[in-house]
Amino acid sequence: MIDEADIRIGNYVSYFDYNMEETVFVVEGILDGYIYNSSLPRSKLPCDKANPVMLDLYQLIKFDFIRGAADEGEDENVYSLKYNRLNSLHIRFENGCFQPVTEAPGGLVPYGRPLVHVHQLQNLFHALSRDELTL
Repeated sequence: MIDEADIRIGNYVSYFDYNMEETVFVVEGILDGYIYNSSLPRSKLPCDKANPVMLDLYQLIKFDFIRGAADEGEDENVYSLKYNRLNSLHIRFENGCFQPVTEAPGGLVPYGRPLVHVHQLQNLFHALSRDELTL
């Protein structure tokens, strides 16, 4: 189940169909407890039937995050995505945890809560860049 207030248009969420197969889709609209997408049965799904998509390294790389290069003095556990000519979004992956980090005089420091779901990463990226993070 996913809370209607946690998602926005453009987020990836999933549902289980009648054969109990998980299907991931993009939110096209949200209204009165329903999530809308033209590929859904009846084009809508109650929010309580939608599930967040778990974030994993495969998806992080599919979103074009690049792993730090050890031979260049970068942390191999930090994945970065440049979103304009000056700024990047950095995510440290350690012990199964995706922690946003930011550049500081002493190096990269953590901020906020760890990310667990794809829509959280998408919402963070949108808040920082005003762009959509899509596959």
